[in-house]
This record gives sequence, structure tokens and C-alpha cells, in this order.
Amino acid sequence: MPVSRRIVPIGKPSAAREPNGSFTVAASSNRLFFLYHELRTEPSHYSYVIERSAFEQHLDLFLNARTLGDNTLYPEITFDDGHVSSVEIALPALADRNLTATFFLTVGWTASRPGYMNWDQVRTLHAAGQHIGAHGWSHTLLTHCDEAALHTELETARLTLEDKLGAAITTMSLPGGRFNPRVLNACKAAGYNHVYTSNPHPEPADLPFLIGRLNLRSNTTLESLSRLLDSRSGALASLERHNKWKSALKKTLGDRIYARLWAAMNRQEPETEPAEAPLP
Repeated sequence: MPVSRRIVPIGKPSAAREPNGSFTVAASSNRLFFLYHELRTEPSHYSYVIERSAFEQHLDLFLNARTLGDNTLYPEITFDDGHVSSVEIALPALADRNLTATFFLTVGWTASRPGYMNWDQVRTLHAAGQHIGAHGWSHTLLTHCDEAALHTELETARLTLEDKLGAAITTMSLPGGRFNPRVLNACKAAGYNHVYTSNPHPEPADLPFLIGRLNLRSNTTLESLSRLLDSRSGALASLERHNKWKSALKKTLGDRIYARLWAAMNRQEPETEPAEAPLP
């Protein structure tokens, strides 16, 4: 098992603009966390792929939203899985705008799965001031794990990241957004201060332990993003109601049937590699 060393705390994502161009969140601001997975230079039929030009437009909209008044949610940016586009496409776009994001890595995929970052690329992200968190070891749904598997997915993943980066890892993104009280207790015991889901809702500036996010798709428009950030529009509340319906459907169908339905509806591309990473 890897051993943590040279631990340096990683700061929270940074609505006033500072002299260096960064932003700080006003104490009264509510945040809305957005979730990306993969970026490409060309359009894709897979709904979780965002084209680079669209991503850059999102960032410009987010920059503007951070300067608006009390009725606008403060946008935050996250990525799941650790796809190589995080460093090749997202990082330059973020750096050009002096923005930071949090990148949650499926640790067992790093440097072992085609299309995903290697450790030098992860270090490049970290050295550029981007924030790194864990997304498990093998992307297994944590609600399916026994105690030994939970240890691997949570503690081994965290310790490996800390060993590779020399920095404290205190945030975790839940694979598939799945959790229950047992999983959340295990996350706390494994040393995570904040756990991110895929349930969309606003969060206070002083973040709670469990944090919701909004999963973005290729058909997301700038107009819909603007409405979601406008707390008066009702768009986010409508999405929250839809998500509750989806959660009920997951429980009714079960994970296996729901996963097949999800893949068909989201035009998931065929896997070229096994979904699970080898255990450490």
C-alpha cells in the first residue's frame, strides 16, 4: 500500500476578482457545481462528451456569472474520471481565464487505461493550481462494495493520490453518484472532508460534507446554463424534481437494468477496455 508523504493541503476552489485575477466567493453566495467528463475537438454522439468550443463558451459564461448579483448562483467546475482531455483541452482553457476546477480521478485507471491521464499529466494539472480529488479506484459503485472493496476504493485511492502528488486529498466524487449511509460513513472514516454526488442543487459558500452537482451533456445550451444559474428562473428546481424521479426509477429498476437503459439513452460508446481497474 502506498504511504503518504510531503502532505501539503490543497485549497478550495476560489464574487470578487482579486488583483491576480482569481475570484473569491462572497459569504452570502450560493454555489452550483457543474460536472464534466470528457472534452473533444469535434462533436460526438456520446452525450457526456462536450466539444471544446462549447466548453470555452461555458467558461466565459461562468466568468460573467461570477460578477453578477445575489440572484445568480456562483458556478464551480468539476471533472470526473481523469480523461486525458482534462490536461490537453480543459487545462489550457481554464488557464487562459485564470479559472480552477476540481478533477476527480479514477485512480486505478490512471497510467493504465487508454485515453486516461498518466501520472505526469496529473502532476501537470496539480502544478498548474488545479484541484485533485478521488473518484474511487475502479469506478465500482460503492453501494455494491464489501468492507475490503470499500477500503480499496476509498483509502487506497486516496493514499495513492497523496503519494503521487505529495498533497492532501480530502475530496471524493461518488462513482455513479450512488451512496447510502454506510458509504458516507466509510468516506468520513477514510479521511474525506467533502463528498460529491450527481444530484443537482445549490450549495452554500460554506460547503457541507455532501455536495450536489449538475451533470452537463453535449446538448446543454448557453441559454439553459444561464437559466440554471438564475435563482429566480425555477430551472434548477425543475431539474431537482426530475432528478428525484430518476432516483426513484433507479431503485425500481435496479442498477443493472438502469445502466443498460442509461447507456442506450446516452448513446454510450463501446468500451475498448475492461471497466474495472486491476486491484493494487
